[in-house]
Amino acid sequence: MAQIDTSDKGGKKKKGAQKKMSIHVDFTPMVDMNMLLITFFMLCTTMIKSQTLQIVLPTNEDVKKEQQSQAKQSEAITLILDTEYNGDKPATDAETGKTIHNIYYYEGIADTTFATNKYLQKEQFIGNVNHETQGIRKILRSKNQQVMEQYIKLKEQWKNKEITKEEFDKAAKQNASDSLKTRPVVVIKPGPNTTYEGLINAIDEMNINQISRYSIELPTHTDTVLLRHYEQANNETIIRPTVRNRAAHMTAATAEGESTPNP
Repeated sequence: MAQIDTSDKGGKKKKGAQKKMSIHVDFTPMVDMNMLLITFFMLCTTMIKSQTLQIVLPTNEDVKKEQQSQAKQSEAITLILDTEYNGDKPATDAETGKTIHNIYYYEGIADTTFATNKYLQKEQFIGNVNHETQGIRKILRSKNQQVMEQYIKLKEQWKNKEITKEEFDKAAKQNASDSLKTRPVVVIKPGPNTTYEGLINAIDEMNINQISRYSIELPTHTDTVLLRHYEQANNETIIRPTVRNRAAHMTAATAEGESTPNP
């Protein structure tokens, strides 16, 4: 509260001199009000949610323990990941500047008799081009078409504010785990020369295509046989010495040579 002191302290004053006033402002109520406002905003303000990747985790609900590792042949698809290299560094695309990751995939059970031509097929992480899915995304989306159709409808309802974000997340999770729909089972197998980026791209595709059933495993001898056959049929080199191990070996050899005194 402000106070004005007009009391006369005595003494002689000149004729026509202005009367002096002492003003005192008490800031205590203002400080109390500021503290109340700060407390109010702290309690009522919604903090910014962290922007993290939401992954639809696999579920084992309503599945017997002995059936958890089983899948229909028509639903299974295996992705063998590989990264191209120029020397000891990952190769990049001249147009996009992105690292070139190759995916060699097959559906169902691996056929080492090679009764069908080009059983092992090759794709890349391309994504969407002109609003059309391309590359491995197109393959995975076609395998999970029923789930994606319902997911797109739910997304439209959320955009039109017909449902809340919480309702959308719950319905999308239930839709991705709906056992009544035809859903793929994806086995991701990173090769020895695959970078972490290639593996992350594969997991991103699982999330983008709402695939809830997938696992990460190491390539087997059967996968090596399939890759060898693909090399011969397409005149390509896929199986090669591990680039990272070779680079580390060369670095160690160089360091050893530098530390050895010349005769």
